[in-house]
Parts: sequence; structure tokens; C-alpha cells
Amino acid sequence: MKKLLFLTSIILIAMNACSEKGKETNPFFSDYNTPFEVPPFDKVTAEHFVPAFEKGMADHKAEVEAILSSSEEPTFENTIVAMDLSGELLNKVSSVFFGLSSANTSAELQEIQMKISPELSAHSDAISLDPRFFEKVKAVYDNRDNFDLTTEEAYILENLYKGLVRQGADLPEDKKNELKAFNQELTVLGVKINQNVLKEINSFQMVIEDEENLAGLPESVKNGAAEAAAAAGMEGKWLFTTQKPSMLPFLTYAHNRELRMKLYDGYLMRGDNNNENDNKELLASMMEIRAKRAELLGYPTHAHLVLESRMAKEPQNVYDLLDQLWAGALPAAKRDLLEMQAIADREGADFKIESSDWWYYAEKLRKEKYDLDDNELRPYFELENVMNGAFAVATNLYGITFTELTDVPKPHSEAVAFEVKEENGEHLGVLYLDFHPRESKRQGAWCGRYRSHKVKDGEEITPVVTMVMNFTRGSGDVPSLLSLDEVETLFHEFGHALDGLFAENSYGYSYVARDFVELPSQIMEHWVTLPEVLDIYAKHYETGEVIPDELVTRIRNSSLFNQGFIKTEFLAACYLDMAYHTVAAGTDITVSEFEEEALDRIGLIDEIEPRYRSTYFTHIVGGYDAGYYSYDWSAVLDHDAFEAFKENGIFDRNTADKFRTNILAKNGTMDPMEMYVAFRGQEPSIEPLLRNLGFLD
Repeated sequence: MKKLLFLTSIILIAMNACSEKGKETNPFFSDYNTPFEVPPFDKVTAEHFVPAFEKGMADHKAEVEAILSSSEEPTFENTIVAMDLSGELLNKVSSVFFGLSSANTSAELQEIQMKISPELSAHSDAISLDPRFFEKVKAVYDNRDNFDLTTEEAYILENLYKGLVRQGADLPEDKKNELKAFNQELTVLGVKINQNVLKEINSFQMVIEDEENLAGLPESVKNGAAEAAAAAGMEGKWLFTTQKPSMLPFLTYAHNRELRMKLYDGYLMRGDNNNENDNKELLASMMEIRAKRAELLGYPTHAHLVLESRMAKEPQNVYDLLDQLWAGALPAAKRDLLEMQAIADREGADFKIESSDWWYYAEKLRKEKYDLDDNELRPYFELENVMNGAFAVATNLYGITFTELTDVPKPHSEAVAFEVKEENGEHLGVLYLDFHPRESKRQGAWCGRYRSHKVKDGEEITPVVTMVMNFTRGSGDVPSLLSLDEVETLFHEFGHALDGLFAENSYGYSYVARDFVELPSQIMEHWVTLPEVLDIYAKHYETGEVIPDELVTRIRNSSLFNQGFIKTEFLAACYLDMAYHTVAAGTDITVSEFEEEALDRIGLIDEIEPRYRSTYFTHIVGGYDAGYYSYDWSAVLDHDAFEAFKENGIFDRNTADKFRTNILAKNGTMDPMEMYVAFRGQEPSIEPLLRNLGFLD
């Protein structure tokens, strides 16, 4: 017996030692010993996440319990600030995990995400739905006039209180339990839908063996497809995927119509193939639960619930904006279609143009009307030059500088990092950029943060921001040459990055209205094709020659080209989003039929598909639900805001300083319309947007 007890003791000691060793080696359990305290990506492995999440949730729970069980009279400091300072470890591991899950996932990370997401949802609900938390916040809110609150603190308090009400904090206990169940179901559904889309993207391959089927494609596109095939073990063939850098050049230039249709169908049918990755039932369940949750919270629909805290406030205001733009977009698209069909007819095509033909004939129309070929532009848009051009615009506007960091850990080997400094040399933050598609990265482009700005114990914590894109890769001796659309995407995401780098919020709380969030990004797109800016970055990758004036003129002359199609496909997705989120609880949704009916109602023509069909519309799975319209709401703002730069000078430092001070620095800390008026001196007008789209007579 003594021997057994002795052995048991030895085993327990060994287990404790291993546990302590695990804590020591888990990089999340200590301060980051890295330059600028960026995450130690080179030391983080999949096995670190679950223990860090579990400890992070346990620590956070204990910290919150201490705050909520306190007998002190609730104040802004001991309640709102104390809650803001809690959960540091959980925030630390979450930012890294979800950043990597989007940009560099793996089977292990996907498995962890399925396990941990409902646990995080339950943890969040346990706090936000704890009656003691709501009571304390309500006590502070009811006595707010007795506290000497700053503008930021008053805004935080109001949004926190009202946000808790919208999250169900004022519900009776049985309804809270029902709400918690809804939230956990939605979390799991969201993870499944996103993972299915990524699987569908990675599973579709169009392999071409006969070079004749590549007729019309530029050499750079063919070379890239050959390299992709070789990397996939298919030497001597050409590989195309539904990733846009691979797909769009093929749709634009390939003469083989059947293959264009095959590739486009692969794109359109993602998540809609009646296989193990099918998203129709998952999406229908998500919409049903969202509608039920909204009803539980006292709102007619999910859209009414989420829009309450945005600039739009209610669904009708969204529809009013969409209808104004639709009235200009659809007729413009129909006019372009007639001209494209005329080209097809002249060439002897015995068919009516379909959605998969649009890019091919739009490119022909652009050449015919404006003598502009995208392949003529790409040599002037070498990726590194474009990146440096965006940096130069920021330097001219704000005085900041960018210095590459070669000695910092990176989220992926392909990523690059820069230290961003103020004009006086003061450290502002760290910026990562990750440019190219891969199987471990989700589609699209986005900007995220591994650390957000805040002030803790009087010390400023500087941001760590990441820009993630899916741009065309270089091939052979040819570097990555971007399309004009990709150039605009880089400037767009860079605008989000500047928003994060310039933030001056004192707390971790940030309440950015979803329909305001695209203003900082979309305004940066206005600099892309200005002659003064093209002179900075648009240089031929072989000769170094600055883009010729006559080519710049052709770019400017064609600025309105295809706007009907671009706006129509985008607005169709906005209407689809709103249709899903304005259904009442109890509505039976069959995704395919629902989508068709929603698009028929607005009169979408067969030759144009919505930018995102339901089964891969990941924006509305999380973040942009009843919010895809936000890009156009923000477009009203950014076009009106850029008028100030046109009036005062595109690099006018005074105007830039006003934009930085009133918009970028304060974003999320005060009412968005108040911020905008402080910058512009008046509320925005829709006329600059309509004029720039060519929708005004």
C-alpha cells in the first residue's frame, strides 16, 4: 500500500512538473519578449491555443466575479474601467488565434475553432447576461450626470448600456437561457459555413492539358497557371481555381467560352453542390435562429435589431439608399449589355451573352471605347511599387514613415512587417502585410489587429495591425503585377490600417457604427488614379518608366466604364442580405427559392449574378449581417469627404490633419455624424457619389 501511495505521489509530482513546464513554454503565459511586443508567431503552435483559451476564460471569469461581487457603489472606474481591464490573456490568445484562422489556418486550427467557438460564446453570454453586471452598468448609467465623464466615456457608457439591453441583459432568466442557446447555435453554424466555403474553394480545380485552350490569355497568366499546376504535382499542365486572381483573368481573356462557363460555375456553386460542404440548410437555420432571437429581444426582425446602433437606424433607410443607387445602376448595366451584345453579334457569336461572358465582352468594349487594356496597365502596377505608393500618400498626408522590420516574428513566412513612425520619429505601431492566396487563407481582403490601441495605467499601448489580401502572384522572373482593381484593394485595406494606427481611444471599448467603418478605407481609393499619385508608384517593372500621360488620360476617361455592372452586382448582394434579415420569425426559408425570389423582386437581369450568392456570402455570416449596404452608406461619406481634399489640395496637410483628428483618431469613441460634421462642417450629400458613378444627368 505504501509503495502504491509512493508511486502515485511520484506520478502526481511528474504531472504537476509537466503542467508547470507547459505553462512556461506556452508563449501566451508570459510577456512577449519580441520587438515591439508583437506576438511570437514563430513560437506559437496549435497545441498552445486550447490551454491558453481555457486559462484565459478562467482568469477572466475570476476577474469579472471580483468586480461583480464587490459591495462598493458602482462607478465608472470600478465597473466600466475594471471590466475593460479584465480578460487580458483571453484577448491576447483570441487575437492571434482568429487572425491565424483567417490567414493561415490548418486542420488542427479548424478543429480547435469548432471546439472553442461555442465555449467562447457561452463565456461571453455568462458575463453579458449576468444580472449583476447589468445592474452595475445600469446604476452607473442612471447616475452618469454625477460622474465627471469625458465625451469618450459618456459615449462608451451609453453604448455599453444599450448594447447589453440588445444582448438580452434585461430579459427574464428563462428567456436568457433561450438566448444563450441561440447564440451558441449561431456560433457553430458560422464556423461550419465559413469552413465549408474554404473547402469548396480548395476543392475546385480546372486543369487544362491542351495549350490551345489557353488562347487569348496573357503570357503572365499562363505562366502563373503552369506554376500552380507544377506546385500541385501536375507538371506540364495549367491549373485555374475560383480564387479571383486566378479566375478573373481567365474570364476576361480566354477565348474558350465553355471553359469560361465551367470556371464561373465552379465559383457560383460554392456551398451549393449538395455535398458534405453544402451550406443551404446551415444558412437557412442561421436565418431562422437570428429571426427568433430578434423576436425574443423585442424586435420585428434581425435587421431592426442590428441597425438600431448604426447610422441607418432602421431597414427603410437602407432600402431608400439602395433604391436611389439601383435606379442609376441597372439602366447603366443594361446599356453596357446592349453594346457588348453588339460586339458579340459582329464577331458572329450565335448566342446571347450570359453572366459568365460579362468580363470577356466588357474587356472588348473597354478596348473599343477607350483603347484601354488591363494587360497594358499591369506592368506599371508592380506590387512593391504600389505598396510604396500607398505609403508615400500617407507620408504626404500625415508625415508618417514606414521602415521594414526583418527581425520580427511574422504570422506567415510570406508576410512583411513595417514599423510606422510619426513625423518626429515617435513609434506609432507595427503593420503586417500578407499579399497572396494560398489554401490556408480565406477569400477576399481584410484588415485586422493583433493588438489595438488603448491606455493602461497611464501608458499608451500601440497597435499591431495586419492587412491580408489575395493578389496575383508573380511567376518566373516576372514579379507580382496587379490589376487596377487589386491596386484599389490595397489602398482600401491600407485606409483601414491607418484607422487602426491613428486610433487614440483610451479604452478597449470601441463602438464603430458598421455603416461608418468603411469611410477610412474607401476614401483612400480616391488617390489611386490621380496623376500626381500615379507618378509616384506607377512605374514599369522592367524599364522604370513612369506611366505615360496618355495612358493616365485613358484611365481617367474610362473611370465610369462598367460602373453599371459593378454597382448592380454589388447592390444585388445588398438587397439579398436585407431580404434575409428582414424576415420575421416563423418564416420558412428554402435558400435557393428565397434567393431567386429576392433577386426577381428588384428586377436583376439574368446576365448579372449578385456579387455573392447565398451559400458563400460569408460577409453576412458574421460582421456584415444586415450590413453589406454599409459600403455604399460609407461611399456617400467618402465621396463627400474627398470633396474637401479636392477643394483644398489632395495633399493639403491641414485637411488631412482635420480628417485624422476628427475621424481616424476618434473613430468608435463618439457619435459618427458628430465626427463627420466636425471634419466637414456639414452633413454629407449623396450628390458627389451619384456624380462620380455617372448616375446624374
